[in-house]
Amino acid sequence: MDRSGEAACCRVLLLEDDAALRRRFETILTGWRGGRLVAACGTLAAAMAVLRSEPVDLLITDLRLPDGHGIQGIRHLRALHPRAEAMVISVLADKEVVIAAIEAGATGYLLKDVGPDELIAAIEELLAGGSPISSSIARVIVQRLGGQGPPVRDRGPGPPGEAALLTPRETEILLSIAKGLTYADVAEQLGLSRQTVPVHIKNIYRKLQVGNRSEAVFEASRLGLIWL
Repeated sequence: MDRSGEAACCRVLLLEDDAALRRRFETILTGWRGGRLVAACGTLAAAMAVLRSEPVDLLITDLRLPDGHGIQGIRHLRALHPRAEAMVISVLADKEVVIAAIEAGATGYLLKDVGPDELIAAIEELLAGGSPISSSIARVIVQRLGGQGPPVRDRGPGPPGEAALLTPRETEILLSIAKGLTYADVAEQLGLSRQTVPVHIKNIYRKLQVGNRSEAVFEASRLGLIWL
Protein backbone atom coordinates (compact mmCIF):
# COMPACT_ATOMS: atom_id res chain seq x y z
CA MET A 1 0.00 0.00 0.00
CA ASP A 2 1.40 3.40 -0.96
CA ARG A 3 1.23 5.39 2.29
CA SER A 4 2.79 8.59 0.90
CA GLY A 5 1.07 11.89 0.05
CA GLU A 6 -2.67 11.68 -0.35
CA ALA A 7 -2.59 7.88 -0.04
CA ALA A 8 -1.41 8.18 3.58
CA CYS A 9 -5.07 8.26 4.60
CA CYS A 10 -6.25 4.66 4.93
CA ARG A 11 -9.34 4.02 2.80
CA VAL A 12 -11.68 1.75 4.75
CA LEU A 13 -14.62 -0.36 3.60
CA LEU A 14 -16.97 -1.59 6.34
CA LEU A 15 -19.17 -4.65 5.79
CA GLU A 16 -21.68 -5.34 8.60
CA ASP A 17 -25.30 -6.39 8.11
CA ASP A 18 -26.57 -5.46 11.60
CA ALA A 19 -27.74 -1.85 11.21
CA ALA A 20 -27.07 -0.80 14.82
CA LEU A 21 -23.57 -2.24 14.81
CA ARG A 22 -22.87 -0.78 11.39
CA ARG A 23 -23.79 2.69 12.67
CA ARG A 24 -21.63 2.18 15.77
CA PHE A 25 -18.56 1.12 13.79
CA GLU A 26 -19.25 3.82 11.19
CA THR A 27 -19.18 6.49 13.91
CA ILE A 28 -15.89 5.15 15.28
CA LEU A 29 -14.26 5.00 11.85
CA THR A 30 -15.54 8.42 10.81
CA GLY A 31 -13.88 9.91 13.89
CA TRP A 32 -10.53 8.25 13.15
CA ARG A 33 -8.06 10.80 11.81
CA GLY A 34 -5.86 8.16 10.21
CA GLY A 35 -8.46 6.96 7.74
CA ARG A 36 -11.41 7.70 5.51
CA LEU A 37 -14.52 5.54 5.43
CA VAL A 38 -15.17 4.79 1.76
CA ALA A 39 -18.49 3.01 2.39
CA ALA A 40 -20.46 1.15 5.06
CA CYS A 41 -22.29 -1.77 3.45
CA GLY A 42 -24.90 -4.15 4.78
CA THR A 43 -24.62 -6.84 2.10
CA LEU A 44 -21.84 -8.73 0.36
CA ALA A 45 -23.13 -7.60 -3.05
CA ALA A 46 -22.91 -3.93 -2.08
CA ALA A 47 -19.38 -4.37 -0.73
CA MET A 48 -18.24 -6.17 -3.87
CA ALA A 49 -19.62 -3.32 -5.98
CA VAL A 50 -17.53 -0.86 -3.94
CA LEU A 51 -14.41 -3.02 -4.28
CA ARG A 52 -14.83 -3.03 -8.05
CA SER A 53 -15.21 0.75 -8.25
CA GLU A 54 -13.18 2.27 -5.41
CA PRO A 55 -9.59 1.93 -4.15
CA VAL A 56 -9.64 0.27 -0.72
CA ASP A 57 -6.78 -0.17 1.75
CA LEU A 58 -8.65 -1.98 4.52
CA LEU A 59 -11.76 -4.17 4.60
CA ILE A 60 -13.43 -4.60 7.99
CA THR A 61 -16.00 -7.35 7.67
CA ASP A 62 -18.49 -9.48 9.55
CA LEU A 63 -18.70 -13.12 8.48
CA ARG A 64 -22.34 -14.21 8.42
CA LEU A 65 -24.13 -11.99 5.89
CA PRO A 66 -27.66 -12.10 4.41
CA ASP A 67 -26.36 -12.83 0.91
CA GLY A 68 -23.13 -14.69 1.52
CA HIS A 69 -20.09 -14.85 3.77
CA GLY A 70 -17.42 -12.35 4.73
CA ILE A 71 -14.72 -14.76 3.59
CA GLN A 72 -15.97 -14.23 0.05
CA GLY A 73 -15.47 -10.51 0.53
CA ILE A 74 -11.91 -11.08 1.77
CA ARG A 75 -11.09 -13.22 -1.27
CA HIS A 76 -12.58 -10.60 -3.57
CA LEU A 77 -10.49 -7.93 -1.84
CA ARG A 78 -7.33 -9.98 -2.32
CA ALA A 79 -8.07 -10.47 -6.03
CA LEU A 80 -8.76 -6.79 -6.74
CA HIS A 81 -6.50 -5.08 -4.21
CA PRO A 82 -3.63 -7.47 -3.39
CA ARG A 83 -1.87 -5.02 -1.07
CA ALA A 84 -4.96 -4.21 0.98
CA GLU A 85 -5.56 -5.56 4.49
CA ALA A 86 -8.59 -7.41 5.88
CA MET A 87 -9.89 -7.52 9.44
CA VAL A 88 -12.77 -9.65 10.70
CA ILE A 89 -15.09 -8.39 13.44
CA SER A 90 -17.51 -11.16 14.30
CA VAL A 91 -19.17 -13.08 17.09
CA LEU A 92 -18.31 -16.31 15.26
CA ALA A 93 -15.53 -18.11 17.10
CA ASP A 94 -15.81 -21.59 15.59
CA LYS A 95 -12.35 -23.05 15.02
CA GLU A 96 -12.88 -23.89 11.35
CA VAL A 97 -14.39 -20.47 10.57
CA VAL A 98 -11.52 -18.62 12.26
CA ILE A 99 -8.89 -20.62 10.37
CA ALA A 100 -10.79 -20.24 7.07
CA ALA A 101 -10.91 -16.47 7.48
CA ILE A 102 -7.18 -16.29 8.18
CA GLU A 103 -6.37 -18.61 5.28
CA ALA A 104 -8.48 -16.37 3.01
CA GLY A 105 -6.28 -13.42 3.95
CA ALA A 106 -7.59 -11.85 7.17
CA THR A 107 -4.72 -10.45 9.22
CA GLY A 108 -6.85 -9.36 12.18
CA TYR A 109 -9.78 -10.97 14.01
CA LEU A 110 -11.76 -9.23 16.74
CA LEU A 111 -14.96 -10.02 18.60
CA LYS A 112 -17.93 -7.66 18.17
CA ASP A 113 -17.83 -6.19 21.66
CA VAL A 114 -14.57 -4.41 20.88
CA GLY A 115 -14.52 -0.86 22.24
CA PRO A 116 -13.81 2.28 20.18
CA ASP A 117 -10.24 2.74 21.43
CA GLU A 118 -9.52 -0.98 21.05
CA LEU A 119 -10.79 -0.96 17.46
CA ILE A 120 -8.68 2.02 16.41
CA ALA A 121 -5.62 0.60 18.18
CA ALA A 122 -6.16 -2.74 16.41
CA ILE A 123 -6.45 -1.04 13.01
CA GLU A 124 -3.27 0.95 13.59
CA GLU A 125 -1.46 -2.18 14.76
CA LEU A 126 -2.60 -4.02 11.63
CA LEU A 127 -1.48 -1.21 9.32
CA ALA A 128 1.89 -1.18 11.09
CA GLY A 129 2.39 -4.83 10.17
CA GLY A 130 0.88 -6.55 13.20
CA SER A 131 -1.95 -9.07 13.49
CA PRO A 132 -4.41 -7.92 16.17
CA ILE A 133 -6.42 -10.91 17.38
CA SER A 134 -8.79 -11.15 20.36
CA SER A 135 -7.41 -13.40 23.08
CA SER A 136 -10.30 -15.86 22.77
CA ILE A 137 -9.68 -16.16 19.03
CA ALA A 138 -5.95 -16.60 19.62
CA ARG A 139 -6.76 -19.54 21.88
CA VAL A 140 -8.76 -21.16 19.09
CA ILE A 141 -5.82 -20.80 16.71
CA VAL A 142 -3.36 -22.23 19.22
CA GLN A 143 -5.64 -25.23 19.78
CA ARG A 144 -5.90 -25.82 16.04
CA LEU A 145 -2.15 -25.53 15.42
CA GLY A 146 -1.50 -27.79 18.39
CA GLY A 147 -3.92 -30.40 17.07
CA GLN A 148 -6.06 -30.14 20.18
CA GLY A 149 -9.80 -30.17 20.54
CA PRO A 150 -11.57 -27.58 22.68
CA PRO A 151 -10.62 -27.85 26.34
CA VAL A 152 -12.98 -29.64 28.68
CA ARG A 153 -14.27 -27.09 31.14
CA ASP A 154 -14.71 -27.81 34.79
CA ARG A 155 -18.14 -26.32 35.35
CA GLY A 156 -17.83 -26.55 39.11
CA PRO A 157 -20.73 -27.63 41.30
CA GLY A 158 -23.44 -26.84 38.75
CA PRO A 159 -25.19 -29.66 36.91
CA PRO A 160 -23.81 -30.79 33.50
CA GLY A 161 -25.11 -28.70 30.64
CA GLU A 162 -26.17 -25.85 32.93
CA ALA A 163 -25.16 -23.32 30.25
CA ALA A 164 -27.94 -24.66 28.04
CA LEU A 165 -30.39 -23.54 30.72
CA LEU A 166 -30.03 -19.83 30.04
CA THR A 167 -33.43 -18.26 30.47
CA PRO A 168 -35.03 -16.36 27.57
CA ARG A 169 -34.30 -13.10 29.41
CA GLU A 170 -30.64 -14.06 29.93
CA THR A 171 -30.37 -14.93 26.25
CA GLU A 172 -31.83 -11.52 25.31
CA ILE A 173 -29.33 -9.77 27.55
CA LEU A 174 -26.43 -11.83 26.20
CA LEU A 175 -27.41 -10.94 22.63
CA SER A 176 -27.55 -7.28 23.59
CA ILE A 177 -24.10 -7.18 25.18
CA ALA A 178 -22.74 -9.18 22.22
CA LYS A 179 -23.81 -6.22 20.07
CA GLY A 180 -21.80 -3.86 22.25
CA LEU A 181 -24.65 -2.28 24.23
CA THR A 182 -23.94 -0.88 27.67
CA TYR A 183 -25.81 -2.14 30.73
CA ALA A 184 -27.83 1.09 30.71
CA ASP A 185 -28.72 0.55 27.05
CA VAL A 186 -29.76 -3.04 27.78
CA ALA A 187 -31.96 -1.94 30.65
CA GLU A 188 -33.68 0.68 28.50
CA GLN A 189 -34.09 -1.63 25.50
CA LEU A 190 -35.56 -4.52 27.53
CA GLY A 191 -37.53 -2.45 30.03
CA LEU A 192 -35.46 -3.51 33.04
CA SER A 193 -34.11 -1.55 35.97
CA ARG A 194 -30.41 -0.72 35.83
CA GLN A 195 -29.90 -2.68 39.06
CA THR A 196 -31.38 -5.85 37.54
CA VAL A 197 -29.09 -6.14 34.52
CA PRO A 198 -25.85 -6.78 36.49
CA VAL A 199 -27.64 -9.57 38.40
CA HIS A 200 -28.56 -11.28 35.12
CA ILE A 201 -25.01 -10.75 33.82
CA LYS A 202 -23.58 -12.39 36.94
CA ASN A 203 -25.85 -15.41 36.42
CA ILE A 204 -24.84 -15.65 32.77
CA TYR A 205 -21.14 -15.57 33.65
CA ARG A 206 -21.68 -18.25 36.31
CA LYS A 207 -23.55 -20.57 33.96
CA LEU A 208 -20.99 -20.14 31.18
CA GLN A 209 -18.06 -20.29 33.62
CA VAL A 210 -16.51 -17.10 32.22
CA GLY A 211 -15.25 -13.86 33.72
CA ASN A 212 -15.99 -11.11 31.21
CA ARG A 213 -18.13 -10.00 28.29
CA SER A 214 -15.82 -11.23 25.51
CA GLU A 215 -15.51 -14.68 27.05
CA ALA A 216 -19.29 -14.87 27.52
CA VAL A 217 -19.95 -14.02 23.87
CA PHE A 218 -17.26 -16.45 22.70
CA GLU A 219 -18.50 -19.34 24.85
CA ALA A 220 -22.19 -18.75 24.06
CA SER A 221 -21.38 -18.69 20.33
CA ARG A 222 -19.31 -21.86 20.63
CA LEU A 223 -22.18 -23.62 22.40
CA GLY A 224 -24.72 -22.41 19.85
CA LEU A 225 -26.66 -20.40 22.42
CA ILE A 226 -26.56 -17.18 20.38
CA TRP A 227 -26.23 -16.35 16.70
CA LEU A 228 -25.42 -12.91 15.31
